[in-house]
Amino acid sequence: MRASLFIVFFFSAGIFCGYYSLLPSAMNDSALSIYALNLLLFLVGIGIGSNNTAWDMIKKNNAGILLVPLSVIVGTLLGAALLSFWLTGITLRDSLAVVSGFGYYSLSSIIITRLEGEALGVLALLSNIFREISTLLLTPLLVKYFGHLAPIASGGATSMDTTLPVIIRFTGKEYGIISIFSGIVLTLVAPFLITFILA
Repeated sequence: MRASLFIVFFFSAGIFCGYYSLLPSAMNDSALSIYALNLLLFLVGIGIGSNNTAWDMIKKNNAGILLVPLSVIVGTLLGAALLSFWLTGITLRDSLAVVSGFGYYSLSSIIITRLEGEALGVLALLSNIFREISTLLLTPLLVKYFGHLAPIASGGATSMDTTLPVIIRFTGKEYGIISIFSGIVLTLVAPFLITFILA
């Protein structure tokens, strides 16, 4: 929870500094976002590639474990598609792109900003932060009313890191492996799916 509030603070500070022109104009260069995105993708790749536990899980659990992240992807996209018919000012395409971050706000917001503009990028950032915070706060209720896989689905890509401790606490260590695997798959899928939707 503290990490999420930390991110919201820095995001708000960035808006404040940008609005009042408190930083050098060079900070507005869009090339900086591209460099940051490339660095972030590289670091994510290192993290996933060096995670031997994830590769061992895939070998032991065969294809069955893939149903969890696949269900999260399908459910998230279907939910966004249904909501887009009631939301004004956002197209089906934009709605699908925003939710395709699966809670991975840092990467998804940068990609969407680069491909579609700042307004949609900010919406992606805020909606994905909200997904993480709501998982942190609502996990006990999700487990009670919807079962042990519910907080893993709700956490999306964050289920492998920031929401993992609270998921394990309320579901048990046996669900920790599923949570990590699902988060890794969604982290891998997110940038490709967003790019595909906005292409």
